[in-house]
Amino acid sequence: MSDFLDTIYLDYMATTPLDPKVLEQMLPYLDAKSHFGNAGSATHIYGWRAKKAVDDARLILAESIGAEAQEIIFTSGATEANNLAIQGAAHFYAHKGKHLITSSFEHKAVLDVYAILEKQGFNTTYLKPNSEGLISLDSVAKAITKETRLISLMWVNNEIGTIQAIHEIGQLAHEHGILMHVDAAQAMGKVEIDLQTLPVDLMSFSAHKAYGPKGSGALFVRRKPRARLTPLLGGGQQEQGLRPGTLATHQIVGMAYAFNLTKKNYSHDFKHIQTLSEQFWQGLKSLGQIRLNGSNQFRVPHNLNLCFEGLNAEALSMSLSELAMSPGSACNSATEESSHVLRAIGLSDQEARSSLRFSLGRYTTEPEITRAIHLISREVKRERALAGLD
Repeated sequence: MSDFLDTIYLDYMATTPLDPKVLEQMLPYLDAKSHFGNAGSATHIYGWRAKKAVDDARLILAESIGAEAQEIIFTSGATEANNLAIQGAAHFYAHKGKHLITSSFEHKAVLDVYAILEKQGFNTTYLKPNSEGLISLDSVAKAITKETRLISLMWVNNEIGTIQAIHEIGQLAHEHGILMHVDAAQAMGKVEIDLQTLPVDLMSFSAHKAYGPKGSGALFVRRKPRARLTPLLGGGQQEQGLRPGTLATHQIVGMAYAFNLTKKNYSHDFKHIQTLSEQFWQGLKSLGQIRLNGSNQFRVPHNLNLCFEGLNAEALSMSLSELAMSPGSACNSATEESSHVLRAIGLSDQEARSSLRFSLGRYTTEPEITRAIHLISREVKRERALAGLD
């Protein structure tokens, strides 16, 4: 095993490091003397300070995505935001229809929610992506019925990095009077987000995918025209009555500052990652018998999901102890099944089991990529020799 500090981190789609500037903003609200108050206890200075911090953070976060402060609901993460958006909308509009649309290669935080709703009498159409991991506008149009109330799609796929045509699909949804929900957990910092122009009613966010703290997320709920939700939990009237519970001031401050930094650094970070991603792919594809899973064109450079033909990804991963990467979603790492995302785009079970996800981020360096190419090339050649593939 390599030393922890020598391990090259290439798993940014699983989580990102907390930006030191974000940590600096959070620390005062963990202080035991002055900034620890409850934002809901606005009858004294401790509560006032906490409430002001939350209010300021809500405004900062909203401005970073082109929303209004009143349209931001704080949650514990994108999973909770997805649950609130999908279940909340489905139940609120159930009297108008119980048909819902999503895709077969969404994150489990979405697919499992639809499974719950189906047990409650809702009907779901699961759109199938093409071999590039893209959902066609035509397939969405064909799936719409008079009973359809909600369409929910991931903007940037967490396993293969493909980008869906959210603007066009959202327009289609609105033409039919259907709510559009987008899981944007992987979108922040990877695509430009402006909810003033996007035809989206509900959008889920996660702080830790954009250099913010774990355990913090948000749901955008459009006010005009208003998207209505049924709350999932009882226990208080926090967050406009949609999400009860004491607000985690330090987490919220951290998330807002992280999103603000991400927006400011967008062009610089994108170019940096794009350059390294191209170097990484060019260095590996020369080995031959390596395919890029998903679209070559409609994808974020932060992600390279590669199929090493004929090799076992788990064995290859174990031999690359100096690299931190993953076969797929971090949420599925405990299961022995091959990736449902890769199978959805047409890979065989064997091809899916031959694939590894590498993801780059703000702190990835050129020397790390050079080193990673060397290590992977060496181990691929060794594994091929052992398997008699050379």
